Amino acid sequence: MNKLFVSAGLVALTAATLESAMADDATGATGPKYWSVGGTLRGFYDDNYNTTSSNQRESFGFEVLPTISAHVPLQQTDMGFRYTYGLYYYQDREDHGVGAPYDQTHQVDLWLNHAFNERWKATLNDTFASGQEPELLTPNPTTALATVERANGNNISNHGGAELDTDWTRLFSTSLNYANGFYDYDDKAFSGLLDRDEQSLALDLKWHLSPDTTLLVGYEFSLINFTGNTQIADVTLPNGKNFVYSSSDRDAYTQYGYVGVEQTFTPNLIGSLKVGASYNDVYADPVNSSTEWDPYVDLSLSYTYLPGSYVQLGFTHDLSASDQIAPDANGKITENAENSVIYVDVNHRITRKLMATLIGRVQYTSYNGGAANNSDTTDYGVGLNLSYQINNHLSVDTGYNYDDVSSDLASYSYTRNRVYLGVTATY
Repeated sequence: MNKLFVSAGLVALTAATLESAMADDATGATGPKYWSVGGTLRGFYDDNYNTTSSNQRESFGFEVLPTISAHVPLQQTDMGFRYTYGLYYYQDREDHGVGAPYDQTHQVDLWLNHAFNERWKATLNDTFASGQEPELLTPNPTTALATVERANGNNISNHGGAELDTDWTRLFSTSLNYANGFYDYDDKAFSGLLDRDEQSLALDLKWHLSPDTTLLVGYEFSLINFTGNTQIADVTLPNGKNFVYSSSDRDAYTQYGYVGVEQTFTPNLIGSLKVGASYNDVYADPVNSSTEWDPYVDLSLSYTYLPGSYVQLGFTHDLSASDQIAPDANGKITENAENSVIYVDVNHRITRKLMATLIGRVQYTSYNGGAANNSDTTDYGVGLNLSYQINNHLSVDTGYNYDDVSSDLASYSYTRNRVYLGVTATY
């Protein structure tokens, strides 16, 4: 089940608390419950809500986040949905007439898990989101973002997936995965560069050496089609001729090969590692089609050190789409970006009712091709939240988020500080 979205960076640190509450409903810890409604009201201060490197605008404001969800656990099937609406008011916009004072976001989560029998299990999930913040449009915080900038407008993303797990024998199993990511931006500049449809199909072969150790070998094919249908660059080639690139000229596919291990060190300490290589082919570029090999890594570790308290950390390295396009002197445009991400998530239950959460993330991005070739951007993000459960239906929380983007690209760097205080009611 996907985490709640990170809208304006103010919701991420309570996601774990809400997920825990839903898990209690699923297991019957608080009695059988098939639906819930809730809402959050927060006041906040944001010192750079447009994520700009100069002429930063700061604002006080408030956010309202009503949520409705349903969860139906059956004998062999578990299914549910959740809808969250976000309304964000910025006082600075109201006072100075800088655009509409309100932002609105939407997110819908759907999931279905079904066990055909003891050996065949299937999972379906989908997350639809509409909003402005990059974290909302890319809900998985462990992956690289296509852009670290805020994009105004009703931007849309949809992430769906299907997985089929099969135990063929006691020692051998397979995992077949399909994933789709769809992006549609309002802003014309973002739309031409980042509107796209991403599809991937992966197969993992797993050998269970022991109840605690599983080795795997895997292959994945990933296809990306840019759908902006826009002219994105006018370049001058070395022979003096002009050529106009369109969005679809950046279409590409990537093949992955990797080996890995899934290890249960103790009942409280679990880890997994995939390491291999990717082969990327920018086949659609009519001028500078190219291929390249890159390393691929996906490492994660989870440790539960006390009831209700845990640490998750990881590292990923992969390719992603880029919002850079400017050509170099030879007319070559930026094809993609190579990203390394380190993340950590700490939930610590201070008392039975008081929870502290710390989220940290560092993303290093290096651009391939074009004027931005070998330029880099480093994105640092830290968030701290304290949540106090007054009773079964009411809680209060406060927190702080810090973002620091340092880049070789002009006007791309910025810092951002956000603080908030709010109350959440659930039923």
